[in-house]
Parts: sequence; C-alpha cells; structure tokens
Amino acid sequence: MHEEHVPRLACPACRGDVRLTACTERDGGQVVTGRLGCAACGADYPVLRGVPRFVPAENYASSFGLEWTRHARTQYDSYSGVALSAHRFFDETRWPRDLAGQTILEVGSGSGRFTEPAAATGALVVSMDYSYAVDANSASNGWKPNVLIVQGDVYRMPFRPATFDRLFCFGMLQHTPDPHAAFRALPPMLKPGGQLVADVYKKTLFSTVLHTKYLARLWTRRMEPERLYRLTRRWVDLMWPLCSVIRRIPRIGPSINWRLLVADYSAWGLEGDVLKEWAYLDTFDMLGPRYDAPQTLRTMQCWFAEAGLTDIDVRYGHNGVEGRARKT
Repeated sequence: MHEEHVPRLACPACRGDVRLTACTERDGGQVVTGRLGCAACGADYPVLRGVPRFVPAENYASSFGLEWTRHARTQYDSYSGVALSAHRFFDETRWPRDLAGQTILEVGSGSGRFTEPAAATGALVVSMDYSYAVDANSASNGWKPNVLIVQGDVYRMPFRPATFDRLFCFGMLQHTPDPHAAFRALPPMLKPGGQLVADVYKKTLFSTVLHTKYLARLWTRRMEPERLYRLTRRWVDLMWPLCSVIRRIPRIGPSINWRLLVADYSAWGLEGDVLKEWAYLDTFDMLGPRYDAPQTLRTMQCWFAEAGLTDIDVRYGHNGVEGRARKT
C-alpha cells in the first residue's frame, strides 16, 4: 500500500477518516505491515503484506482465495498470450483506453486479471476483493503507483460515497449471499455522472436448472476447498483425453465439455498447457463457491432502474447478463 493512498479509505463501520497509526515494515515507499485507525470511532484495521484488511481472513469467499492464489497469473493476458482479459474489460465497459486523472473502483478483483488493463488506462484504480485473493493481486499489481488493493466487504465498503468516477464489478455479484443488496451498494460509491458496469451469471432453464454444474454443486459447495481442488484436478486429468476429442465437434464440442464439468476455453484461442490450466481453474470456480445465484435479464434491468441510474444498457454479454449505466 502506498501511504499517499490512505486518504482514499474510510472506516467501514462509521465512514470516518482513517490514518496510518503504525508501520512496522516498509518496502521503499510502500507500507507492508502496519495499522490503520479510525479517528471517529476508534476502530483498528491491519495492513498485512501491503494490503489494508477490513474483513476477517477466513470468510464465505475462501474458495476464491484458494483458486486465485493457486492460479494467480493464469488469466493474465501476459501469461496466456491471448488478450482475453483486456478485450473483455474494454468491450464490456466501453471505456476509453486513456482515463488519466480519473478514479476507478473495482469490486471483486480476484487475482487482478482486470486490474491490469484498468491500471493501464492511467486512472487511479482502487481494487477490492472479499477473499485473500488480494494477496495474488497485490503481488502482480500492488507495486504500481496508481493501484490501491484492499480486502473489504461489498456490503460495508471502506470508502466514502460519491468519490469514484467509474466502477466495475465483474464475476462477483452472483457469489454473494444477497446479490441484489450487493448491487445496491455499488451506485452510491460513484460521483454524479459516474459510470457503472456490472455483470452477473444469466438465469435460464438451460443455463441453470438443466446444467450439470448445479446438480454437482449440491455436494461440492459444502466441501473443504483444498479437498475439492484436489478432486477437481483429478477429474480434469481423467476426462482430458475424452474432452480433447469432443472439442473437435464443430460448434458444440466445447459446450459439451462444460456440461461434462470440464471448463473448455478452446474457442477463445487457448491451447496446450494453458488451456488445461484454465480448465483446472474454472472447473473449480464452477463447483467451489458457497453462493451461486444467477439472475434473469429482466431482474438486472430492474436493479439498474430501481437505483435511479440513467443511460441504462442491459444485455446478454461476456459473463451472462451485463449492464452499463450512469449515475445522475
């Protein structure tokens, strides 16, 4: 954490100002270990491994902490050699590539695959996740002078309202206990005129009720993450020869593999060891989260309208249902 970014934070309990009250380890200009204190209510928060922590280390998102620690760089374009993350970020947000002087809030960062292209715009990016995946993001992006990484709760975000120019939330809402309440927490963070982009898994008969993933999750979502991860890797290894044949079926091959509980991104240009690494990661991502609550297109439209947003554009997209809008 760069010390000059501390004023961007606020106490999640009372929204009061926080200040650096102790620093026991530095690395150049960064605070590695220390404490933050609230001047208003006296609450105290640790800074560990360069990340301010406003939530307990273990929580309902611990499976994400495991997967993004094991696969810290898997989905980074610089690792895969395919610009999937940057393409999705700019295609879904429709934001310009030069945002110097602006402030972006990322809610649900995971290992930081979208933090990287967001930071490349020149904006100050404040990137938050509920899980200890923040450690992976910090290792990849925390050293950048325009990035602040925080471990926090979407329902009690450690920021002052109306302080961000733009906000994006990818792949996170459906994995919260109350997706509607999580969405409602987003617009207040924006300045008037600020832009919001969020997505959620789509809810249809074929994508939810009839998807083998949701049958398997009756058991897997209760498993200890380490055990499930080991079982996932064994399953992918067992099925890989068959899936390699199936994916050659024109048009429908990869989708069949998904129904066989093997994530298949071959249609996106991935291949070889990288393709299999994504299969390990996203198969576990399907089965491991405690919560997985897809939403209909109509529901997402209602959420945006109820929030009083304008210029609303909700449609099917990269991750299911995606929406863009502006705060009045």
